[in-house]
Amino acid sequence: MSEQSEHEANETPTTGSVENGPAPSETALTGAAEPAQSPAASPGALFDTHEIFNQSPAFEDLNFATSDIPFMEAVKRENGADELGWLTQLGAQTGSADALELGRLANENPPRLKRYDNKGRPYDRVEFHPAYHELMRMSMGEGLHCSAWEGIEDGRIRPAANLSRIAGLYMTAQMEAGHCCPITMTNAAIATLKIQPGIADTLLPKIFNRTYDPSFKAIPDKKSITIGMGMTENQGGTDVRANTTRAEPVRTSGPGQEYILTGHKWFMSAPMCDAFLVLAQAARGLSCFFVPRILPDGGINKLRFQRLKDKLGNRSNASSEVELRGCHGWLIGEEGRGVASIIEMVQYTRLDCAVSSAALMRQGLANAIHHSRHRKVFGRHLVDQPIMTSVLADLALDVEAAVALSFRLGRAFDETGDPLGAAWQRVMTPIVKYWICKIAPGHIYESMECLGGNGYVEDGPLARAYREAPVNAIWEGSGNVMCLDLLRALQKEPDAVGLIMDDLAEMTSTSPVLQRHYDRLADLLHRPKELDQNARMLVEGLARLAAGGLLNAHAPAEVADAFMALRFDGSAVQTYGAAGCPGNAGSIIDRAFS
Repeated sequence: MSEQSEHEANETPTTGSVENGPAPSETALTGAAEPAQSPAASPGALFDTHEIFNQSPAFEDLNFATSDIPFMEAVKRENGADELGWLTQLGAQTGSADALELGRLANENPPRLKRYDNKGRPYDRVEFHPAYHELMRMSMGEGLHCSAWEGIEDGRIRPAANLSRIAGLYMTAQMEAGHCCPITMTNAAIATLKIQPGIADTLLPKIFNRTYDPSFKAIPDKKSITIGMGMTENQGGTDVRANTTRAEPVRTSGPGQEYILTGHKWFMSAPMCDAFLVLAQAARGLSCFFVPRILPDGGINKLRFQRLKDKLGNRSNASSEVELRGCHGWLIGEEGRGVASIIEMVQYTRLDCAVSSAALMRQGLANAIHHSRHRKVFGRHLVDQPIMTSVLADLALDVEAAVALSFRLGRAFDETGDPLGAAWQRVMTPIVKYWICKIAPGHIYESMECLGGNGYVEDGPLARAYREAPVNAIWEGSGNVMCLDLLRALQKEPDAVGLIMDDLAEMTSTSPVLQRHYDRLADLLHRPKELDQNARMLVEGLARLAAGGLLNAHAPAEVADAFMALRFDGSAVQTYGAAGCPGNAGSIIDRAFS
């Protein structure tokens, strides 16, 4: 190396980002782990004017399970040790180049609504790229749409069934998140369908079938089915009790009986599904109905899709506006109990929202670490630059916290017969969903910035992940709705809240830092007049407290200590890395993506 090039390679920039300083020499930019290839060894890498080098290799053919130590430890810790073999196989599949390419194709070729056939007759079908169908085939083949419930008919559901399923979802969402919407809703719908055994008994064998069947046929003629949802209307949104869609009984009213529904839905999730759970106003109030696409006699139900939503993200998945022009539906549960019926489904979808957001965060972090390990700037890999090291380690802390928190919640869904498990499911679900889904967009943005321009362009996966991230905070209850849900639990289920606070007290008892935070939140809970205006503070505080307690109990000391220092005792910073990262930041990074 010449004196000049050696000086340039070791020079520290005084202005601008590390990506925009003086150009290092070719030798300095060549990473030892990824030597620059000759033109002969890399066809097409040498252009007439330049050679492509100092770029990270493609982020593909990785194992999304074994490369993620916090994930594997969380699964094992929360009673899922027996599932690690299957998850390792799925991790290799979801991280393969072929699977990631399917995700790209499904998003670059979004679904299209065909309202009429070639003779002008109503058609109302949603057409997808073959890549989408292959993603659905993969996920249904692994049972992600039903495995949490398999065995329910004879009471033999395996231990850790919910935990195992969300572990598979966590890796699948990193492969491609949009198609997880119908997967999530089909699994969650079982909770509501169980309310009406006569309907559930007919549908469950079709739902439990792991063969994906996209054909447009009546349910009896299909191998398997998927279930969607229609709750919100344009005049009410979250306030579903403002719904105006009407339901009139065909003959007699009551659970399991047939009704005619007339009205509209502003958001009908996954319109290509075989049936939907729909809210409508019956004589005794808002009620829940099972609405198939094709009726038992083979006729097409009168669901007229007006258009597909043009969404910020979630492009591979279809969401629609629909008119219900006298369509047929069957009542689930009692009239007037629609919210109580549908909330059974919503609890499970909220769990999936939290898990999927954690997955998107991990996808962004892994891409950022991967790039930083191979990209050299000023003679050193980015991962070894102190500023970048702090950023990556700081990002890794929130991913590990999100994974620990969402998988502890997942275990609670397997322990509903236990008072503490039931309390976690009722009280902590809105708390966990709020916090993880809220921090995901900013987290993914910071990971994207670690790649510079390579992260911002649509050629890579992080622009898509960034556009995808907000949907989980909005879908199935926005942040304010989650806060109101907790306030409702404080009023109506104080015993469950008490169990949670006792659990958090025990979880945080060995840490003075966490104890101080616990005391502040416990004091706020005893000031009910201040809860409304401080609801977000309370929810976020409880989420961070629970995450800190889990890390304090189970994570390596460098992870737990850094999380507590930066999330509880740190200065008021608003960006990742701004407070540095105490302890062994490199070890935290290696743990996050091994």
